[in-house]
This record gives sequence, structure tokens and C-alpha cells, in this order.
Amino acid sequence: MPKVYLIDVTNRDAVQSARVTEAKLEKTMINKYLSEFGVYQIEFGFPVTDHEIRYLNANLELAEIGVFSETRLSGWLRAIPQDVETCFKLVPKIKHLNLSISTSDQMIATKFGGKLDRAAVIREMEGAVKLARNLGAESIGVNAEDASRTNMNYLIEFSLAAKEVGADRVRYCDTLGYDSPFSIYERIGKLAENIRIPIELHCHNDLGMAVANTVAGVKGALDVGVDAYPNTTILGIGERAGNADLFSTVLAFKFASGFEGKIDLDLEPSLIWEMANYVALAFNRAIPENQPAVGKNAFAHSAGIHVDATLKGESSSPYELYDFRLIGRGEPEIKPSGREIIFGQYSGLNTLLYYYRQLGIKPRGEKEDRIILSLARDANIHLQRPLVEEEFRFLINYPKMVAKLMTFTPAEDLGLT
Repeated sequence: MPKVYLIDVTNRDAVQSARVTEAKLEKTMINKYLSEFGVYQIEFGFPVTDHEIRYLNANLELAEIGVFSETRLSGWLRAIPQDVETCFKLVPKIKHLNLSISTSDQMIATKFGGKLDRAAVIREMEGAVKLARNLGAESIGVNAEDASRTNMNYLIEFSLAAKEVGADRVRYCDTLGYDSPFSIYERIGKLAENIRIPIELHCHNDLGMAVANTVAGVKGALDVGVDAYPNTTILGIGERAGNADLFSTVLAFKFASGFEGKIDLDLEPSLIWEMANYVALAFNRAIPENQPAVGKNAFAHSAGIHVDATLKGESSSPYELYDFRLIGRGEPEIKPSGREIIFGQYSGLNTLLYYYRQLGIKPRGEKEDRIILSLARDANIHLQRPLVEEEFRFLINYPKMVAKLMTFTPAEDLGLT
């Protein structure tokens, strides 16, 4: 039976969203949350972007010691040999890649300005895939950017060429949110029938249909017996109007008519509420009130008929599709109203020891505690806010990795010293 594997691209696509700035420690914490949630693969960054390199290498070291369980960490590159060569020089331990190139006539004409035609696009992709495999890539996905506007015969030709040179998957990118659930179901079905390798679904939300298109595309692949790899971002944050929301997509597979739990993703849904709020903090974005599952109004009732039925339901409501406790909601939020001790960039050792006591952590000895103190101060500057509990625990458990994440010396890196 064909299967579904989640690939989350929050730390690659969502971070490209305008007005989003995310610290590397925050990116790392999101990777940790996603691995604990149970996603198959995390697209965790750009291996040829200068300011990503220390973060990427540190996260691969964390993966080696089991911090991210069995979740794969993958990088995104342009499907050109130069990017692949640079990637393995800068991030030599990377094993999983997605190589991307435009395939629609509109994109080819505009982006490449006559330098590449359809045949040349395939040659570039083939060269990149071969080189990546020779340099040690264990899995390779090939991305057809703007696949939804790409001529179907050419998309099949491109995908078969990717398969021939060793790609493990083809990513169907609805880059402009152009598809509808009807068109993507048909196109993915036809593509899957012809290429017979797993297909990724990467949908944007320009027309508000990213989740619907993702679910329809997954069904299109499964119905012809091909594995599907839906791409998601937490809260649907992404370029322009965003991407398919991780939580909405997961809940659709579990509760939507026609699916209703037939797809077992082996996830930990009780983390949804905590993850959503952490990403909102990291991205400095308010969660919309009507956001499925995690919005303020997702389980709120006001209309008389609804309230009456909900109160009669006691532990469940006839106006709720699933129990709010499933996703980790329901615990009371306790906010201090008097004295607070806040760890900041000028805090001292006594503040650190106070936090230890609050978190149930034993002191490590003065030398190590002073190292933690210095790192925690720096982390406040790095994040431009106080650390939350999970960040504090992570810093104490992995101080060397946190130090690498926060190391950023542009003057030295650019030869300006």
C-alpha cells in the first residue's frame, strides 16, 4: 500500500516570508519540536547561504547524537552543479537534499532570459543530481518549480529524466497557488501513473486552497499506488499568502470525510498547541483568531443554539469535529500578577540559580554555571527577548551547540577586520 510521509518546510519556506526574521536558536528549537511531533523530514535551511552554515552544521551534529530522533534534515538548493559543489564544501555532513529548478514556460522565459530552454533545464537538473549523488547525498528530491503551470507532457519528461539519473522523488510545486483540488488531483494522478516514483506536494495559498490542494494531491498519488510526501509549514506561514498549514493538513488526514484516520502518520498531536505558540513567538506573528485548531476562536461558542448544545454535550460538543484536548489545549494559563524574576542580558549568577530551582535543575558547579550564565545572557541578545523554558533547558543541555548557533562574525567572515 502507498504511504504518506510529512516533509515540513517551515525553516526553509516560512522563513522566506516577508517581515519574518528568526534567530538560529529559534530555528533549532523548531527542528526539535518537529522531530518530537514526528515529521519524516525537515527542510532546515539553505546550505549555500553564508549566515546559515554554522546553524546547519551544528544541527547536523545534534542529529548525530540523536537530538532529532530519526527525523531527516534536508537542505534546499538550486538544481545547478555549482550549488551542489558549494553545498558539500560548506556543509559536508549533509545527506538529504531537494534540488529546485523552474519548469513552466513562463518561468523559463522570464527567469533565464533565453539562456536556458526546456532541454537545457533538464540538462542542468541532471548534472546537479548526478553530482549530488557522487558527493554523498543519500536522498534527493527534484523540485519542478511552477509545476502547476508546466505543460504536462514536458513535466512528465522532466520527471522521468530526474528518475533516470537517480532522484528519489519529484516535488510538484504549485508555486503560485494556481491549482484547484480538482486540477491537482488529475495532474498528480497522471504524473504518478507515468513516472512511478514518490511525489511531493508543495502548495501555496494564494487562492486560499493550499491545504485542500495538498490533500487532493496526496489522494491523486495514493489512488494510483504512489507514495506521497506533502510539504507543510507551521501555521501555514510562507511566501506571500503562505503554504499548507501543518496542523490543518494533519487534522484533515485524521478527520476529513473520506480519510478519517485511514492515513497513519504516527504523530504526537498533543504538541500542536505548544508548537503553534512557540512559532508565533519566534516569528513575532499573532495566531489568527479563526486559525484551525489553534486560533482563539477555534473552540469558542457564543450563539445560543450552539452554546445550548455544547453545554448539553458535557465533555464534547456536537459543534466540534474533534476534542480540543487532542491537540494539547485545555490547560489553564497562569500569569503572574505580582513580582517576577526575568532572566536578561545583565542578569547575574543568583538569577540563573533561581531559574535552575524553578525548572528543577541542579547546579553544575561554579565554572560550568558561569559558562551557562554567559551563554544565557548572549542568547537574550541573540533572540532580542528573554528565553522561554524549553530554550533554557536546551541551552543547559547543549551549551556547545548553542554557542555555535549564536556565533556570527560578519566582519571576520567578509575580511573586514
